[in-house]
Amino acid sequence: MCGIVGVWDSRGRRHIDESVVVRMNESQHHRGPDETGKYLAPGIALGHKRLSIIDLKSGQQPLFNEDRSVVIVFNGEIYNYLELIPELTSLGHVFRTRSDTEVIVHAWEQWGEACVDRLRGMFAFAIWDERQQTLFLARDRLGVKPLYYAQLPDGQWLFGSELKSLLVHGGLKRELDPQAVEEYFALGYVPEPRTIYTSALKLAPGHTLCLRRGQPAPEPRQYWDVRFTGTNTISAEDAQAELVERIRESVRLRMIAEVPLGAFLSGGVDSSAVVAMMAGQSAGPVNTCSISFDDPAYDETRFAQQVAERYKTRHFVDRVETDDFDLVDTLAALYDEPYADSSAIPTYRVCQLARRHVTVALSGDAGDENMGGYRRYLFHLHEERLRSVLPLGVRQPLFGALGRLYPKLDWAPRFLRAKSTFQSLARDSVEAYFHSISVFRNDMRQSLYSPEFKRRLAGYNASEVFHRHARKAGTDDPLALIQYIDLQTYLVGDINTKVDRASMAHALEVREPLMDHPLVEWLATLPTNLKVRQNETKWILKKAMEPHLPHNIMYRPKMGFAVPLARWFRGPLRDRVRQAVLHGELEGTGFFDRGYLQRLVDDHISGRRDYSQPLWSLMMFEAFLRKVNAAGPGVDAVSPQPRLAQVA
Repeated sequence: MCGIVGVWDSRGRRHIDESVVVRMNESQHHRGPDETGKYLAPGIALGHKRLSIIDLKSGQQPLFNEDRSVVIVFNGEIYNYLELIPELTSLGHVFRTRSDTEVIVHAWEQWGEACVDRLRGMFAFAIWDERQQTLFLARDRLGVKPLYYAQLPDGQWLFGSELKSLLVHGGLKRELDPQAVEEYFALGYVPEPRTIYTSALKLAPGHTLCLRRGQPAPEPRQYWDVRFTGTNTISAEDAQAELVERIRESVRLRMIAEVPLGAFLSGGVDSSAVVAMMAGQSAGPVNTCSISFDDPAYDETRFAQQVAERYKTRHFVDRVETDDFDLVDTLAALYDEPYADSSAIPTYRVCQLARRHVTVALSGDAGDENMGGYRRYLFHLHEERLRSVLPLGVRQPLFGALGRLYPKLDWAPRFLRAKSTFQSLARDSVEAYFHSISVFRNDMRQSLYSPEFKRRLAGYNASEVFHRHARKAGTDDPLALIQYIDLQTYLVGDINTKVDRASMAHALEVREPLMDHPLVEWLATLPTNLKVRQNETKWILKKAMEPHLPHNIMYRPKMGFAVPLARWFRGPLRDRVRQAVLHGELEGTGFFDRGYLQRLVDDHISGRRDYSQPLWSLMMFEAFLRKVNAAGPGVDAVSPQPRLAQVA
């Protein structure tokens, strides 16, 4: 795993200051502490930080073709590179290394922009082709690896693995995008392709950007998308057998490494399935890593231990206090833009533990999105049955009124907490799903924002993100639709972002077998009743794994990787949340209604309401602002009150 950066002059061959590229590169030192490389030529500069995994002796980057007319910087792994080497060799290409990086170079020479169609893996890379005067940027299909870019007013383009590498360039305006702020407070992250700044973008998953000197910049091109057809007529038994073989193959490809390798083992079905498949293909014991918590309500280690004992793994457990809340500022520095998933804390810790024993770790991420594993999917399907019976014209006034009148009973048993359900039933499917997962729901965001900020938003609502993806989903199946939306938003913007930053902070490479794109494509052909059946989520995976995993691992209630925010904010973080939300950097932005902020804090601390997630998102936004406003020497600092762009 690595970090990449670059500066390119679209208008000519102007000199690029080497110290700028070095500064950009070094801002990502954590991503690749093993080696540093750079390439400078008139009008182009590339930088690379390497974490050595494959071809340790000769895989240095930037890497060139035979006559040095094509050069690449690459972050990720190409799992089918050993298959592509003989094919490209037979077509006349000469290899001087055995690295997956060189495969991409020759694939570009052979197939041009279509080279990405031949690559199986996780990747973000930049290729400079001197003959064609072309800069080619690409990101993998599921967005495992990040890639940020920006076009400066003077015609220069910047790119990098993390937003911080663009910020230290010095030429990037730090003007906050009001639509990104709205999306953050709705979702807890800024979804692709937007960033928190108007001046920078993320290259979306499954997209490329081909820039040619002297020509107008095109829009990014989408080269891959998943289609949820649900038309596969395979029997349940055959589907289970095929699923096992597909996961086994995906795991096998991700076990190729020249450094110590292991796996995260949470005790859930996804990570346990990955470990089971690894154990069957490993010559020695598999290294597994788990995090234990001192609070039994959050601790899953007894389940992880069962799997470790069954497969005789070398199991490492690190204990984390549930009051491990000192990472707030560390997380703000890692993510570069507001990010409000509190499970980033235990994820950071498990990556820290794993790096003490391995350099590569396999994870079970994306099992829920691909196979219908979230409990919210069940709730959504139940609501969809009611929505299908009553037309929207009846549901809106009926359930809208009930949603307004019914009290919000956070303290009550789930069956009595019907306010959110009524509100969802008054909406269409996409709006209802957006409502169900929002950190600040629509009515809360209306109360949260100041009149001036709402004027800047000009009516924009973050639900447009979901509607935009829904229009492309190509399915009206209730489960398939929200799976597609999650694959485009939550998986990329939340899960993959969390794991990439937490792992690279410790120079750890994480590989995700359940994001293998042929596996994702095949799962999308399966009908809903193989994923959710009789109120059992992830049905096909659980049935397929019955010969391989203990019954109680698969059929116990889902716990998640959580921290006790509600208790923190009424106890040890009580004063800190008051300071951050009411007296910190938020106060000077003019974005928020202070009376509503006061009510959020008071109602939560008193126990009247549970506002732990909204308060955490506000704390992380405040931490982000503090980090930006405290930018030091060599960093393009912003004013104490970051400017907000006007929405047209």
